Amino acid sequence: MYKELITDVFFDLDHTLWDFEKNSALTFTKILEENKIGVKVEDFLTAYIPINHQYWKLFREEKISKEDLRFQRLQTTFKTIDYNATDKEINLLAAEYINHLSSFNHLFPSAIEILEHLKPNYKLHIITNGFQDVQNKKIRNSKIDNYFDVIVDSEMAGVKKPNPYIFELALQKANTTADKSLMIGDSLEADILGAKSVGLHVLHFNAHQEPTHNHCAIINSLDEIKNHL
Repeated sequence: MYKELITDVFFDLDHTLWDFEKNSALTFTKILEENKIGVKVEDFLTAYIPINHQYWKLFREEKISKEDLRFQRLQTTFKTIDYNATDKEINLLAAEYINHLSSFNHLFPSAIEILEHLKPNYKLHIITNGFQDVQNKKIRNSKIDNYFDVIVDSEMAGVKKPNPYIFELALQKANTTADKSLMIGDSLEADILGAKSVGLHVLHFNAHQEPTHNHCAIINSLDEIKNHL
């Protein structure tokens, strides 16, 4: 579909290549047990996952700071499951979570296979809303750093997807243009609509089983990228 048009492919990282939910669950299992927090991991995660999405949306919209994101998502989760966590415990867990998250590095099925498939024919890049130090560790520790020419994160850009500037900055750094570029990501709002707003071609990796839409082609597994590139 895009083979004759595209020279550069931009990927989102979390929930697209890097299996955030799986790695996050393993991290919380470790730190909740090690710090003797008296909750069931399953109950914690059931509450935490949608709460985390809500707080990341607020963070993308510049409504809360990084520090508020890291503290309040945990505070709200503990309140939701009726566990009386102290501020000291929450701050400790927030720091431990960031310290250990990049030590788990499960990728989505076919991630390496599709990067191997694309690398000979396209320049590959990453645009991520994550924090620079954490994202760089994820990319390096999961051994996918050698596939990418340009990595742009929201701390570097000073704005977050879907802000057009982060896509424009990535195009500039990659020395390419929107009409020759494809963005692949899981977030309809941040990745797909954000990239479309500056003219990139887009492909939605529907990692969260969201409702279908007409904004672009939708794939449900990474190996389906081969049908488009």
